[in-house]
Amino acid sequence: MNKESLYFTFYQQRHLCDAVLRVGGTEFHVHKIILCACSPYFRNLFIHWSDPDCRIFDITDVSPETMNLMIEFFYTGFAPVTEANATELFITADRFDIPGLLRVCSDFLEKELKIENCISIWLLADSYYYPDLRQKALSYILIHFEMVVLASKQFPLLSVQHLVQIIQSDQLLVKREETVYEAILKWISYSLDERKEYSSLLFPYVRFALMDPMYICKNVVRNPTVCSSQECRQIILKTMDAFLHNATTQFLKSTAWYPLISPRFPPALIFAIGGWSNGSPVSTIEAYDPRTDHWVNLSFTEDVPRAYHGTVVLNGYIYCVGGYDRVTQLSSVSKFNLKTKTWQEVSPMHIKRCFVSVTVLDGIIYALGGFDGLSRVESAECYDPGRNQWKYISSMHDRRSDASCVSFNGKIYICGGFTGMYCLSTVECYNPRTDQWTRMAPMSNTRSGVGVAVYANQIFAIGGFNGTDRLKTVEAYNPVTNSWRAMSAMQCPRSNFGITVINDCLFVVGGYNGNRTTQEVEFFNSTTRKWDDARDMVVSRSALSCCLVEGLTNITDYITPFVPVPGLFDGVF
Repeated sequence: MNKESLYFTFYQQRHLCDAVLRVGGTEFHVHKIILCACSPYFRNLFIHWSDPDCRIFDITDVSPETMNLMIEFFYTGFAPVTEANATELFITADRFDIPGLLRVCSDFLEKELKIENCISIWLLADSYYYPDLRQKALSYILIHFEMVVLASKQFPLLSVQHLVQIIQSDQLLVKREETVYEAILKWISYSLDERKEYSSLLFPYVRFALMDPMYICKNVVRNPTVCSSQECRQIILKTMDAFLHNATTQFLKSTAWYPLISPRFPPALIFAIGGWSNGSPVSTIEAYDPRTDHWVNLSFTEDVPRAYHGTVVLNGYIYCVGGYDRVTQLSSVSKFNLKTKTWQEVSPMHIKRCFVSVTVLDGIIYALGGFDGLSRVESAECYDPGRNQWKYISSMHDRRSDASCVSFNGKIYICGGFTGMYCLSTVECYNPRTDQWTRMAPMSNTRSGVGVAVYANQIFAIGGFNGTDRLKTVEAYNPVTNSWRAMSAMQCPRSNFGITVINDCLFVVGGYNGNRTTQEVEFFNSTTRKWDDARDMVVSRSALSCCLVEGLTNITDYITPFVPVPGLFDGVF
């Protein structure tokens, strides 16, 4: 029997107890030395605030149930914290200065953070000055702000000071700045007569220069809450003046970029990794910030250059799988730690796979097909990061390299590719529950070096090579009807490019256009059904791989620093 168990047994059997804590009508027979070791409050109570011979102590403002849990923690180091008792136990632990119990409660509350309770946990930690929990709860609110505004019953009850702390933060993640403006209106309207006086305090924290000018004209300029504040009217007028000047200035892609106001941190970045440039594979990594339409060339490159590889993001790591390093096809797999910015090699695949298709489903990485140096392969394998182990799964019906795959609705779809003899239009679907591949409706075009992504609840197949030409055509697959339909074509043909979805737009990055590698980037918006240009990458590349990285806690390491507009807009915002 260990000491903790022995002491707890003494407590349960009231052996050698030298103090009694009275809580209401309940008595707890305890050992002073145990309580003194765990709580400075009880140490002072027994040593400095009472006579040495005192044995009975009345404890007020705490329930017998909570006191029982607290004493159990003193003796065992364990407390059965639940959603029902966590708040009261946290407050009691703070009152009686029990650091160990505070950590237990804090850890529990952190794991329980959700839309419904994140504000109450933040306010609790703020009231009792527990910085770690306070920061984590605030970070949760900032990341999930849109849902908090929409669904939290506690949002309208925030004090104006706490609301300011949220909306002034660069780390507030919103797809549209209009969301911040609408959140303020919702908070004010909850008690309009009492809160309308705060409009002059709150609206200056809205970054109107990041909003759509048409939205401002329709929804802000004529709003009575905004119009009632002279300070707000001045901000709107200066913002519209800045928009007007910006609209009359021609900003070319080569021109230095000057935002009107500091953007908030983006909720996600596109990473473009490796590829083929100037006749050889490269290890270049660039990060794209959609808020600033800027690429940043990062220095955290992998030691081994890769082209025709696959990348995925899983559990805070970017995994680079297979590919080609100009000497040989690769079976190696490396992962990049987004927090420490370090690379680590993990278990290699069973075979070499260049031109490989890679995706993630339910925490497992899948590597499909590819070229092993001798032939195109139909084999496939999956990797469990917890076990650091690859295992084969059922082979595909077709051998294929240069294909592209996605996970969608619990299954994996792979499209197109090259057999070594001809380009493919075939599509297969893998069910991990049955370990079986099923043929699906083929694409309308053969596509090698195709890009595939899940977008607008469909699977988009974009570009590629049909054996004769690079393609700019696009088609979308509906799994419900098992059918494809044509979509708006890209502006430029390309194959072997990067592809991902961010901010409800489908981005294609770099690739080969039939004459050369390209650094051009364009994106498709399902609302407008149009393709538009985005800023070029720094390095022209094909055979690269792109992935979406969300929730970076150190995002400032990966984005362009804010450059204020020189001269003209000084003092406007």
